[in-house]
Amino acid sequence: MIGPRILPIMRALSALTGRLSKPGDVEVITLDSGASFRLFRPVGVTEPTPALLWIHGGGYVIGTAQQDDRLCRRFSTRLGITVASVEYLLAPEHPYPAPLEDCYSALTWLAGLPAVDRERVAIGGASAGGGLAAALALLARDRGEVTPTFQVLAYPMLDDRSSATAESPNYRLWNTRSNHFGWTAYLGDADPQAAVPGRRDDLSGLPPAWIGVGTHDLFHDEDLAYAERLRNAGVPCHVEVVPGAFHGFDLVVPKAQVSQRFFDSQCESLRAALAPAV
Repeated sequence: MIGPRILPIMRALSALTGRLSKPGDVEVITLDSGASFRLFRPVGVTEPTPALLWIHGGGYVIGTAQQDDRLCRRFSTRLGITVASVEYLLAPEHPYPAPLEDCYSALTWLAGLPAVDRERVAIGGASAGGGLAAALALLARDRGEVTPTFQVLAYPMLDDRSSATAESPNYRLWNTRSNHFGWTAYLGDADPQAAVPGRRDDLSGLPPAWIGVGTHDLFHDEDLAYAERLRNAGVPCHVEVVPGAFHGFDLVVPKAQVSQRFFDSQCESLRAALAPAV
């Protein structure tokens, strides 16, 4: 549960969790825009590599890039790619579009990095990070300055209207009340039709996508609906549905077989999407 009263406590716990991550192989970059991110490079690679911009979750109101160090390190090592995890501004202090603009600044910087092949840059994230990745794909398409190759959306937070869904005991870690608070904080005075990916009318011209979600996740229905709309718009989309899985299951039990398969599926799709053009 997240609300106005408990938010400071959750942020303190999130920061503490981040400090427990393994240090040593991470470069911390701060841009002139104020956005910062944590950079993981593959060892022993001298040629420009594909890259992944990763966006952490936290309902738009909590979380740090550092909390996903282990995951980003795994992506970099498994795929031999450069991974950047963006530290974006959080709501409600910084509502839309500030967090999204931080992500866009990181994307354009990453694509321009000499060690990165700008033609093979993917974007991804989990939960609210997945929602921001989906919004980033739309923003990049509309601005036309950089074109992501692929989008990885792990149980993405895509549609504020799911806050009206009937409550269920299966909605662990994130329920309708938390969802309402997160979206209200993020949107502020913004027009939901422009700010919420699930409300956007035109999904054509977006990069191919991977969407994964559990059947016991509040976002299950909205994620599958978004996947269907992508396909209807001509965007290839692989869907990974995990029976019985709740929100964030792979972070709670990362060594479980079901979590390993979930990660393997993301890597397989990324590997195919980031392969050199023949």
